[in-house]
Amino acid sequence: MELRHLRSFVITAEELHVGRAAARLHLTQPSLSRQIAALEGDVGVPLFTRVRRRFGLTPAGEIFLTAAREIVRHADEAARDARRAHRGELGTLRLRFVQSATFEALPRLLVAFRTAHPDVTLDLETMTTLGQVAALRDGHIDVGLLRPPISEPALTTRVISRDPLVAALPAEHPLAKRRRLPLAALADEPFVLYTRAYGPSVQDAIIGHCMAAGFSPRIVQEAAGVQTIVSLVAAGLGVSLLIAPTPPTTERAVVYRPISDDLPPWELALAWSTDHHAPVLSRFLAVAAQA
Repeated sequence: MELRHLRSFVITAEELHVGRAAARLHLTQPSLSRQIAALEGDVGVPLFTRVRRRFGLTPAGEIFLTAAREIVRHADEAARDARRAHRGELGTLRLRFVQSATFEALPRLLVAFRTAHPDVTLDLETMTTLGQVAALRDGHIDVGLLRPPISEPALTTRVISRDPLVAALPAEHPLAKRRRLPLAALADEPFVLYTRAYGPSVQDAIIGHCMAAGFSPRIVQEAAGVQTIVSLVAAGLGVSLLIAPTPPTTERAVVYRPISDDLPPWELALAWSTDHHAPVLSRFLAVAAQA
């Protein structure tokens, strides 16, 4: 049973006239008659009555018409959806992101993408930069939002922001009264820092900045998540250095202060595999370039 025969049957049943149906289908009348005959042979019963060259549906044809319309409709929808998926308008985008991206960059990108392509399913999850690099390399995700540098030649990156390092202080800390801080002002403070498992390059860079300012930070607590770090600072366990943008908080708990030292900014970048050509990825990258 061929789909084109079903489509011809539905049109003929709507017209109940071979000539008009053939015109709608862009077929000759003999070709349409052969298709109907072949379909009736496949079904095994007559679908039309033919009395004095007038067409009508048999009782079997009336029942068959309902199912045939559904089959044709589903086939048309499947073909339409396949074309939309080929254009990147349907499908699933697997996106992973570092936690520091959730406070500004990620919402901005997702709002723009959802507005442009509301029918794409988003598979979202936080993941460290190291985890994203491995997942991108192995083809487990489509795109990452991470912190360079990364050493993976198979990946392409596009920097979307350059973010400063800021000090996080308990609200009642004496240094909280100052509008900006040199790193050296924190030399005698206990520190709460990102754990090395979160990304050794982050902790190493922060320690390096402190040592360039003349001291080695006294780390009393480590945490994987920036929100956990902020909670520990609010509890008075120590101060911290965080990559902006920072989690929203009340100034009765934690205050953020810019660092006056001339420090290089932290890049936030999109990353994807050079060999990955999923249409939905191309759509996301195009939206991201505009957003």
